[in-house]
Amino acid sequence: MKIEIIALDLEGTLISNAISQIPRPHLYEFLEGCKAITKHVVMFTTVREEKFRQIARLLVSESVAPDWFERMEYVEWDGHKKDLCLINDCNIESTVLVDDVEAYVEAGQEPQWLEIEQFASPYSDNDTELVSMLRRLQESNCTQ
Repeated sequence: MKIEIIALDLEGTLISNAISQIPRPHLYEFLEGCKAITKHVVMFTTVREEKFRQIARLLVSESVAPDWFERMEYVEWDGHKKDLCLINDCNIESTVLVDDVEAYVEAGQEPQWLEIEQFASPYSDNDTELVSMLRRLQESNCTQ
């Protein structure tokens, strides 16, 4: 599948949570790797946009996320499921959702979900989930 859109969850996927905001190891490299796969990388999170932007600015200022992260597209949604149809210019077959919580996956969109292990306490500096996920995204993108 040629990946055209990568939708990313925030809490438990890229960072610990919106309170402690501990960045997952290899975050910068993962984000840059996603951008190398496709220019259309979006934030699809339960965290409200204002709070996400605040967290993103902090991560960029700490040099653990690239500059574009604080300006990335944010998907506005309300409900219990992350419906990929809410993403601008979305073709579901070429869109993936990287998320740690299966309960947020919209019915019928399960093939688009790439599950990542939750980044939870105790927060290990040896966590390599983002490295593994980037490899998985790269391999998926090469498979036609």
